[in-house]
Amino acid sequence: MNSMNLDIPSLVKQFHEEGYLLLRNVLSQEKVQELNTAVDRIISEEPESLAYNIYNSVERDPAILSLIDHPDLLPLMVNLLGFNIQLHISHLTVRKPNPNDVKTATNSFINWHQDGPHPQFPRIAGLTSIYYIKICYILSDMSEPDRGNTKIIPGSHRKANFHPVQTDVDIPLENEMAICGKPGDAFIFAQNLWHAGSHNRSGFERRQLFIGYSPLWIRPIDYHKASPKIVEGADPIRRQLLGEISDNCFKYYVPEEPMVPLKKYWLGLTKEAESVYQ
Repeated sequence: MNSMNLDIPSLVKQFHEEGYLLLRNVLSQEKVQELNTAVDRIISEEPESLAYNIYNSVERDPAILSLIDHPDLLPLMVNLLGFNIQLHISHLTVRKPNPNDVKTATNSFINWHQDGPHPQFPRIAGLTSIYYIKICYILSDMSEPDRGNTKIIPGSHRKANFHPVQTDVDIPLENEMAICGKPGDAFIFAQNLWHAGSHNRSGFERRQLFIGYSPLWIRPIDYHKASPKIVEGADPIRRQLLGEISDNCFKYYVPEEPMVPLKKYWLGLTKEAESVYQ
């Protein structure tokens, strides 16, 4: 993996203003190849389909598990979301070319939405706070639109009571943006940013791997408890990310300092992050 020397304070400010970050060359080409080899094997174990959604993918291959504590992006996550965080989701998506828009059981596209539970997260003054943030690692050539790209509406998380005039991803919206990137690039967004997954009508297979983080006091999507297989041999930081901090459930709300070693990455950016809303 690459040493990126990220300007974390500037990226935090940009993220809170625009609702997303797009970072280039996050993964080396060797790492991309390793991950794609893992994806090939995982897909071969699934029923044939035009679209695959593999949740809890960290359980499926060590190469995917290794991304949860990416040495450059994990400190950024800590300063976007706080140091009392855990792995929230590891969602592998593969979309084969589907020029005829054949309906698939696992959804080959998804219309405009905000992520979250049902009923939705609470709103205050028409705004939803950030509850979890996802890193999307791009593993295929998505350098042009119409390859199943994720679409976003920058800044939509800061617009009170915002709702698109329509939610059909095929009908262009004002200010929408298709995320384009090459294998090894990554984009980062929170659950409260309006986004969509577009059709893949190209001749390219679309591969994206979403690694999400949330506070320790939110129940992860992937599992109730991480399996012994991925916890075994984990260092303290990875144990925290896998939710293994204490047998006392109360500590997930008020952890003791030794339980949250990710605090070493915290730069104390709360006031700077909040200033963009003032």
